[in-house]
Amino acid sequence: MLVAEAICASYLSKVSKAQVTVLGIETSCDETAAAVVRLSEDGPTILSDIILGQAAQHAPYRGVVPEIAARAHVEGLDGAIAAAMGDAGLAFADLDGVAATAGPGLIGGVMVGLTTAKALALAASKPLIAVNHLEGHALSPRLAGPVPFPYLLLLVSGGHCQFIAVLGLGNYRRLGSTIDDALGEAFDKTAKLLDLGFPGGPAVEALALEGQARFALPRPLMGRDGCDFSFAGLKTALVREVERLGALSRQDKADLCASFQGAVLDIVADRTKRAMDMFDPLWGATGRLVVAGGVAANQPIRAKLEEIAAARGYDFAAPPLRYCTDNAAMIALAGAERLLAGLSSRPEDALCAPARARWPLDEAAAGLRPTHKAGRKGVKA
Repeated sequence: MLVAEAICASYLSKVSKAQVTVLGIETSCDETAAAVVRLSEDGPTILSDIILGQAAQHAPYRGVVPEIAARAHVEGLDGAIAAAMGDAGLAFADLDGVAATAGPGLIGGVMVGLTTAKALALAASKPLIAVNHLEGHALSPRLAGPVPFPYLLLLVSGGHCQFIAVLGLGNYRRLGSTIDDALGEAFDKTAKLLDLGFPGGPAVEALALEGQARFALPRPLMGRDGCDFSFAGLKTALVREVERLGALSRQDKADLCASFQGAVLDIVADRTKRAMDMFDPLWGATGRLVVAGGVAANQPIRAKLEEIAAARGYDFAAPPLRYCTDNAAMIALAGAERLLAGLSSRPEDALCAPARARWPLDEAAAGLRPTHKAGRKGVKA
């Protein structure tokens, strides 16, 4: 307790309410990342940004292997942090805090990053901010410029697919989610089915440009009330088409990709309009649509969402492409925003923050209407 009190006193004496500098650490899946972000009243400045990808390690398996990912984090994180601090030209004493993803994610990787951040925070007498990975994505568009609250967020990645009303820092309302698979997972499974390599999403997007949407694939939940997603039926229909065709030519694969992506665009457009209908009466006075997560890098999806926003009179925002996929700059920003807002945990609490495989942004919605049956670790995000 004496150590924790000393850290707290040091923090209160050093942190400027006008500006904070935070080291962010991200290890929730297959990117080992570290970044330093300085946040002031003028907005964030990214002082350094290191991302070590693991595509080569996972490519033989055409998907992320959790044990391989965790081992790669152990091997690469120290170097990534050293490089981030070096690029920023700072010592640990110059930081106001250390932020790390504490979940949700692959638990082995989350533990690597969070444990490292706790050690650094303790050694440097700095507060530690345990960040929800989904909050990092939710705030990521603010890395590029002002995106005032509230806004309607479509969070689409390999593990998550949901609409969230972002009402303020730490204030989130889930409007809809996937009832089975995430959109990024559907892209990756399509690439695996067609033997397009890993990572699969960009490969499907690229090959779709060469194809025609000649296959009649279903649009699950399209036209239904609410803004939930479902992609399992679309994946199954794609499998049936591949089985029917037998040996696939490159043109067959291109046409399948084009058909798949066309179905996805129709689904996303329909679900987004439904989410706007839910968002408008309560929080839509500002009319702002934001997309974030790895799938936000898909250009046709991005263009479709921008088109829908314009037709509805909404502003549209998305992170720069580099910050759509997992990165530490968004984690550092989330930590910095929490420090400035006074929402960081006390040092003695933060150092005990658990690594969490599951951590919904809207705990109440996840408990009342879980997208999956709850397991031992609780409801899924």
